[in-house]
Amino acid sequence: MVTFNRFTLANGLRVLVHEDAATPMAVVNLLYDVGARDEHPEQTGFAHLFEHLMFGGSAHIPNYDAPSQAVGAQNNAFTSNDITNYYITLPASNLETAFWLESDRMLELAFNEKSLEVQRNVVCEEFKQRYLNQPYGDAWLRLRPLAYKVHPYRWATIGKELAHIEQARMEDVKSFFTKHYNPSNAILVVAGRVQTDQVKQLAKKWFGPIPSTNTYERQLPMEPQQQEARREVVQADVPLNSIYIAFHGPARLDEGYYAMDLISDLLSRGPSSRLYRRLVKEEELFSEINAYQTGSLDANLFVIEGKPLPNVAMDTAEEVIWSELDKLKVQQVEPYELDKVKNRIESTMVFAEMAILEKAMNLAYFELIGDADKFNHEVERYLAVSAADIQQQAQQLFRKENSSTLIYIATPHAR
Repeated sequence: MVTFNRFTLANGLRVLVHEDAATPMAVVNLLYDVGARDEHPEQTGFAHLFEHLMFGGSAHIPNYDAPSQAVGAQNNAFTSNDITNYYITLPASNLETAFWLESDRMLELAFNEKSLEVQRNVVCEEFKQRYLNQPYGDAWLRLRPLAYKVHPYRWATIGKELAHIEQARMEDVKSFFTKHYNPSNAILVVAGRVQTDQVKQLAKKWFGPIPSTNTYERQLPMEPQQQEARREVVQADVPLNSIYIAFHGPARLDEGYYAMDLISDLLSRGPSSRLYRRLVKEEELFSEINAYQTGSLDANLFVIEGKPLPNVAMDTAEEVIWSELDKLKVQQVEPYELDKVKNRIESTMVFAEMAILEKAMNLAYFELIGDADKFNHEVERYLAVSAADIQQQAQQLFRKENSSTLIYIATPHAR
């Protein structure tokens, strides 16, 4: 059980405090309710660009890392299609430094052409290295628009295309910041050797004076139900043939989410999982194969990806994957197998309650999706999933008309 206290500042900033006297450290985690899904289709990659810009200096702190390092802090951030999350871990005695750093860049980021140019070049280089010049790097640049036709999940966090970042203008960047980076669109979680009264005082001092802009109502287009199988085959300079099959699945708050997540574990978590045991160890058809779901707030993708061995025809590889998926549709999973994956989920959640950074990030995320206390009941949701729920969800997921298949065929000189 992760205990916490909660209060809200007058400007709308939600603050959660988890007191843990067992550690000398503290975490300041700031989650902004903005991700790639909030971008304009012709200006994608902005949420990720801002993750970089936020470390480029603010109105009163030209060098973010210098004061952070001076007090023994470690900081980082990540962006997804749904959220952007910043965090600082530091000795609890230096807690106020983290408040100073985070509040100043929320108040007034240092918008200048030099900073924008530097970070734009960094992001463009990342786009090239990770997505364009790496084997299978463009998989999600292809798979997302294959599976999604309307919802903004159709582009990856890095952006739809390189030109969108290259052409980012200062006025566009400022407009994005004003809309999304303000107190009413953020959740602050402070965890570790802290006290609620102390955090309340610091929050009011550093974040309280920041004005809140008008909140906006998110209106995202709903992805229509897929009616027919989709397919793309790519000849590419990759070492091995590869296959990705994506299925539309429940959103994060839908009841079927938990069954879907357990199905991914049944199929590919650990050496005794179904896909690994059958297709890698026993039949020796794949060098590797995995199943996972994207964990998105809106309708998810459930993905199977694998690399058949060089002597295995792609048609055969695809057929045996579907054969394994069909088994989940027609046969209820045995109790011992379901209990095994539930136990793994439970142990994972227990470990997530041990590190203060994990606790802080989880509290922020669950507060975003409705109530931070949901984190304390997450294990119960998984344990309540029955074999019948698994079978029903498999029948809903694993339909040909619900599938989008991306295949890489290795060009002869790449083998």
